[in-house]
Formats: sequence, C-alpha cells, structure tokens
Amino acid sequence: MARLVGRRALAAVPVLVAVTLGVFALAAASPFDPVRQYAGSAGLRASQDTLDQLRENLAPDGPFTEHWWRWLTSALGGDLGQSISLRQPVTQVVGERLGWSMLLCAVAFALAVALGTALGVAAARRQGGWLDRCVTGAAYVLQAAPPFWLGLLAVWFFALHLGVLPAGGLTDTGEDTVTAGSLIRHLVLPATVLGLSQLPWFALYVRQGVADALHEDPARGARARGLRERTVLLGHALRSGLLPVLTLVGTRIPELITGALLVETVFSWPGIASATVKAATAGDFPLLAAVTVLATAAVLAGNLLADLLYALADPRIDLEAM
Repeated sequence: MARLVGRRALAAVPVLVAVTLGVFALAAASPFDPVRQYAGSAGLRASQDTLDQLRENLAPDGPFTEHWWRWLTSALGGDLGQSISLRQPVTQVVGERLGWSMLLCAVAFALAVALGTALGVAAARRQGGWLDRCVTGAAYVLQAAPPFWLGLLAVWFFALHLGVLPAGGLTDTGEDTVTAGSLIRHLVLPATVLGLSQLPWFALYVRQGVADALHEDPARGARARGLRERTVLLGHALRSGLLPVLTLVGTRIPELITGALLVETVFSWPGIASATVKAATAGDFPLLAAVTVLATAAVLAGNLLADLLYALADPRIDLEAM
C-alpha cells in the first residue's frame, strides 16, 4: 500500500501544476477587471490617476503565464500571495475557512453514507415491496433536486415557517462567540441539505449491490445451510454488496465539493467554498489557484482512499495494477 500511495503522490504533482495553469488561463480570459473589483464601489468615484496607480500596484496585466509562474515559485516557498477580493493573505483566508468547510463536508458525507447504506440495505431486503418503492422513488427525486433548491426549501420551512433552526451563519443575531450549542444548531440545516444531495447515490448503489449479492452462490449456500435470512443479509450479502460503494466514496468527492460551494453560499457558511465564488468573480488569481489546488488534492486523496478501502475489503485486488 505504501508503494501505491507513493506512486499516486508522484502522479499528483503534474496534475496539480496543470490545474493551476488552467486556472490562471481561465481567470485571465474572464471579463472581470481585478482593479475595479478591488476598488469596489469606491472605484466608481475614483479618478483615472488613482485607478492607474492601483493597477500599477496590483500588476494584473501581462501574460497569464507570467502571473502563474510568479505565483507557483512563491507558493513553493510557502507564500500563496495576497487575496485581492478579501484583502488578506491567502494563507490566512485558507486557514480561517478550511476547517469550517471540512467540518461541513465531513458531517454531510458521514450522514449520506450511513443513511444511504441503511436505506439501501432495507430496500434490497424486500426488493419490489412498498419500502423499496418509497426509497427508490425518493432517491430519484433527490437526485434531480439541485442542492441550492433544497437549501432554499429548508430555509423557508425550518427557519421561516417553523422557526426552529437558524437560516445561516455560525451565531445568532447579536452574538459574536461561537459556542458548541450554536455551532450544532447552525450546522444542522447545511449539513443535512448537503448530505441529502449525496444520499441517493449511496442508497441506490447499496440497494442494487446487496440485491444482486442476495442471489449469488454464497447467499444461496448460506440459505441451504439453514441460516436465517438476517444472517444471510448481514453476514454474506452486505459485504459483497458494499464493494461498489467504496469506489463511489472517491467519485463523489467532486460532487461533494461542488455541492458545498452552493450550500455554503445559501447558508452564509464561512467556509472556503464561499470564498471561491468571490475569487472567481473578482479575478482573484492567487486565491482562486489556492482553493482549486485544495479541491483537486481532495479529489485525488478521495480516489486514493477509495482504492485503499477497496483493497482492504477484497484481498484479491492487485495493488500493483492500480
């Protein structure tokens, strides 16, 4: 496994470099002017001399390859540059926001995997029954619903109509300190919405995998030995049926990050994803490159984790072939 991790780490280097180059190329082609984005509303009243001086200080002009190379060499030395849109060092922006995004994604992903697996197993046990039809139908509906729509619906129902949960942020109005209680209350809606957006994939994969495993030879042999159906399901079919889900864990990471981008924006969650929106619209090259590298690294790490889990679950897997 160590050799697999080493090979993947080496392969990730050119991927990350190519991604950052692509980010700078796309940002350079965007119609937004970084100088006017930095000046904000004050730029409307500023003189041309002031804007020219600001442009000289920020140095947004020139080939994007020049910006990319300057950023890359500085990043290798630990300096990720200055965020134009948030007016902070990029390392500070990432340090303040990354933890909140990781908390939101971890809780949502755990909720999606646990609830999706439970619903998938329950549906597979009585395939074609009313529970299977309800789970399958609800999963298809959730698959078609975009996360931002689920977020707005949750805000309307639980925050505005019932008034039982806050609509966004980390603290209540008039409070500055984040306590454990307020964090949990403010985390419930965004984590649930993000988890529900991922749940259908796990529920449907587990349902199909376990249902197929229940008709395979190991399950038939277990029934022939007189084992109870519950033992056949949990002791034989579940392990075989969960193997495809391990691969799914890695492939859902990009969708989880994309969903977090929308959910953090809807719920004003102070994570790194919401900063990505500001960086993209402001042509904030340094911040945009940093958050894209983080997202790419998360996707690569998720795929590696899925392969390692798959190899642990099935000893027949040849790690050298991965």
